Amino acid sequence: MFKKLENLSTFNQVNLLTTSLVNILSINGTVGEVEIANKIEEILHSFPYFKDCPEMIWTQPLPNDGIGRKNVFARIKGNGASKKTVIYHAHLDTVGTDDYGKIQELANMPERLLEFFKSWEGNKEIQEQAHSGDWMFGRGALDMKSGIAVHLANILYLSEHRDKWDGEIIFMVNPVEENQHTGVIAAVDELLRLRKEEQLDYIVAINTDYITSLFPGDEQKYIYTGAVGKLLPCFYVYGRETHVGRTLDGLDPTLVTSELNRLINNNMELIEQVEGELMTPPSVLYHRDTKNFYNVQTAVTSHIYFNLMVLEDTPQVVVEKLKRIANKAARTTETYYQKQYQLYALRNHFPEEMPKWEMEVYTFEEYCEKLRKQGVDVEGIAEQMEAAYKEEDPREVCFQIVDSLRQQDATGVPCIIIFFAPPYCPHHYLIGESKRDKRVIGVIDEVVGKWESGSVEQFSIKRFFPYLSDSSYLSLHDTEEEIESLIHNFPEWKSIYPVPVDKIRELNVPAINIGVYGMDAHRWTERVYKPYSFETLPHLIRDLTVCWLGK
Repeated sequence: MFKKLENLSTFNQVNLLTTSLVNILSINGTVGEVEIANKIEEILHSFPYFKDCPEMIWTQPLPNDGIGRKNVFARIKGNGASKKTVIYHAHLDTVGTDDYGKIQELANMPERLLEFFKSWEGNKEIQEQAHSGDWMFGRGALDMKSGIAVHLANILYLSEHRDKWDGEIIFMVNPVEENQHTGVIAAVDELLRLRKEEQLDYIVAINTDYITSLFPGDEQKYIYTGAVGKLLPCFYVYGRETHVGRTLDGLDPTLVTSELNRLINNNMELIEQVEGELMTPPSVLYHRDTKNFYNVQTAVTSHIYFNLMVLEDTPQVVVEKLKRIANKAARTTETYYQKQYQLYALRNHFPEEMPKWEMEVYTFEEYCEKLRKQGVDVEGIAEQMEAAYKEEDPREVCFQIVDSLRQQDATGVPCIIIFFAPPYCPHHYLIGESKRDKRVIGVIDEVVGKWESGSVEQFSIKRFFPYLSDSSYLSLHDTEEEIESLIHNFPEWKSIYPVPVDKIRELNVPAINIGVYGMDAHRWTERVYKPYSFETLPHLIRDLTVCWLGK
């Protein structure tokens, strides 16, 4: 690859690298994640610096990974003895390509997709962008193979201009970002090892995950000095089953989960109000009852879970909010049943004596304590179910644990049980009070200010990258006490999703996102804007790096 790159401009280097990476389908959960990791290794080994120092490239296999996925690392040293270190990181996996429909075979072919969109009349703006030549289409072109390409181009440049900077640069690329984040979670151990053995001083980690306009007509380019967090709150609802001929005698759990969906899904009243920051409302990711065949019995249980972004709220605050909402859903459902039964009794000339539709609401921690008081072996049952369903989706494992525990409840009362399931993404940002934070922010302000005065670009510096990213796992703000509420309400935390919170807190690297720019990530019209992403961005990151590692 170096032979193809050595005489090209930075723009053309990033263009070529992006195309070659998009050509390799690396869909999350497929062997493509291994193939592209091998390709990145091959590219790095072609660079002159690594030909002289091949030991500066290595891989880290993911523990117990059935596909054989791995993290790829590379390390270059500047012209000096400083241990100041900047980390470049990116993810190599993408979402699938089914959304491309009848042109799915073109999903990893940027040149052919460009020709398709030139003649596609489904969206005039996209058609015009295709004709402009300024955009590259393809799965992963934006999210985020162009981001990997930017890092590779800068690794090549900085390895050949080591006289311009002191210290070290670590490049790492991780799989499994699009769902479980197990790549970067494994990398935490490796970064801690390097810091200890090499006495490195981690200044900052730079992620190049994509940025985009936040509203129509928005032309700003965003730099984020932290990462939004994510929780996956789950609701297990146990009702009271009945024959459909006597449906008002029962308590349909799907009514309850439907009410939870109404109260939570896209409800802007539930978002945190942090001045100047983008915050998206919670959204439902899964909702269904647990019947697996047809009969005329109403459902016994129903499951629902949500994507919930967090900026500053602790898990304890979130749990308290969710319990209030669950209690409201229970009361609303009870009132609805009462009203319907009154009409039922009136029209059928029955007495108005009604069944009961009260529900109890518990957090998982509270429910386990209730069962322990009944003599139930909570830990033993949870471990048994985790082992029995370990090959299943981890969220399903959590629901199975809760269901098995509920079956041991001697009271048999309809209830809502609230718990968390994978993934959990920590939230963090630069507070700006420490000397280190002030140094990172100061360099960003200085370099970005120079760029704004010398170009047409306008930058906006925000605290929270608003989309899920691997950056979340490089630092942690929540204290040990604050995180306890999450762990205690997360079935089999240590085995199902053992996020190393103590190690992340120890690592504590400021993680910023200065990303490639484009449109429609995770859509078949995904595209990256080349003038900014392939030219401005690599030079901007280069200037920031040299400033942080300056002599």
